[in-house]
Amino acid sequence: FKQSTEEDGIWFTDSNFFYLHGRDNCMKRIFFWFLPGLLTGSLIILGAGKLVRVTSENSFCESCHIHPQATTSWKRSVHYDTRSGTRTNCVDCHLPPKGEGYLAAKAVTGARDVWGKWTKDPESFDWEAKSQPEYARKHVYESSCLGCHENLFPAELTKEGEEAHLYYTNYSKTKDIQCINCHLNAGHYIEGYTHGSNKSFGLASVSKETEVWEGPAYVEGFGQYEEKIPGTTVSFAMAAIPGGTFMMGSPEGEPFRRSDEGPVREVEVDSFYMAIVEVTWDEYLAFYAMTSAEGRSTDTEGSRLLSSEVDAISGATPPYGQPDQGWGLGSRPAITITYHAAETYCMWLSQVTGKSYRLPTEAEWEYAARGGTTGPYFFDGDPLKYERQGLRGRLTGNDTTVINSYVIYAANSRSRTAESSVVWANPFGLKNMLGNVAEFCSDWYSEDAYSAYPDGVIRNPAGPDEGTEKVIRGGSFRDGADRVRVAARAATQTEAWQRTDPQMPKSRWWYSDCNFVGFRVVCDFNEKTGRERK
Repeated sequence: FKQSTEEDGIWFTDSNFFYLHGRDNCMKRIFFWFLPGLLTGSLIILGAGKLVRVTSENSFCESCHIHPQATTSWKRSVHYDTRSGTRTNCVDCHLPPKGEGYLAAKAVTGARDVWGKWTKDPESFDWEAKSQPEYARKHVYESSCLGCHENLFPAELTKEGEEAHLYYTNYSKTKDIQCINCHLNAGHYIEGYTHGSNKSFGLASVSKETEVWEGPAYVEGFGQYEEKIPGTTVSFAMAAIPGGTFMMGSPEGEPFRRSDEGPVREVEVDSFYMAIVEVTWDEYLAFYAMTSAEGRSTDTEGSRLLSSEVDAISGATPPYGQPDQGWGLGSRPAITITYHAAETYCMWLSQVTGKSYRLPTEAEWEYAARGGTTGPYFFDGDPLKYERQGLRGRLTGNDTTVINSYVIYAANSRSRTAESSVVWANPFGLKNMLGNVAEFCSDWYSEDAYSAYPDGVIRNPAGPDEGTEKVIRGGSFRDGADRVRVAARAATQTEAWQRTDPQMPKSRWWYSDCNFVGFRVVCDFNEKTGRERK
């Protein structure tokens, strides 16, 4: 085979010509296309790496998160000025470790933050409300906590800390069991936050007044009275609730009605007294302080009173952390206390006042909450128009002025309790019967409790004879307008509300995972409330 070129007239007879000539052309093409591509790709990779580093710096995070909780409180936390000198950065907590979905989480977080900065006013956010555990758990990665804190049992860990961490390591992990539950202030400083046992809680927290009551209130006739807790400065108002008949439950056509709210039954209740507001921290801490004993610990059995007058009542043991969640004590409703603690408080209050205090039955609670009305609330309004959750509420621009005047609920609560002075009373003069905190009733919960009653008018029903959980009524600051209706029912969730309590057995006195339930007391109208002076 022969091949010639006309340019130089030279004949080629080498059979490898086409292979060599084609290889040279291929190398030229590789040099021309691949090397620039490689250089461009390298620059992109290097640029992307630098972009990731720059956008992971604290200063970049602060460009979007301009609120004090992201800057000032972070710089006061134990993660900023550490004993070792190591500083924990924003991404160390708010993104998973590299290699465990870091870039994907960074992209999602970045897109959300940029969108929020461009479309929303940062001043409109309630950052303190968003600092609560239920929000924090969504933005702190458990894997990041464990990545830094590989040893959960360091030498300086206290015995109680060892028990808590042992409980954590042995418990089946859920989204509710996270490091942030107990270490909420690790990355951002929280004023007054306490981690671990709190033996000093409440022992000097009762409001200071000028007069210490020498005896309880004397009640003459059936009317409102001011109860006084002897030996303290604390008093509270009780309203007289005249007995009567009402329709208990909600009709089938009521918006947001659930099956356990019916069938509607006619119920008759006797007259009784009911506290105008939920039991406040001042009231509960009077019990807590007066039932303290020398050397009290966090044991679950409680400690006997030293006073011979009330030596049959066991006092509550010290809690873990800060039961008031840092929201304040005083006249705010007492929260995070168990049904057992509320029931024991009533026993103690009966003993120190000589009256018959207790928790209300479910029928008494609904009768008092309605105040003679028959609608979804004790004030005018349609639950469909008040419920602002979801797209429907946003599009219709519901007017919630009326409900906001009577109820502390999700739309106006800032995700925390409030003092009773911010709302108006119902027709019986009672405040916060709906919202603020849900309230314990003495009845066992049953979904078909109403249908189990006999036919006809039911007189003073007390619920099922047995059960596993108790009724709670009224809804709370976390609920929407649908769950603060008068007829709405719910039940305690003892196991879920003590999920992060490391004690074994669990505390009888404190809920570790429930900050939205409280209680109010009722007093029987009997010979003890109208007895003669001695």
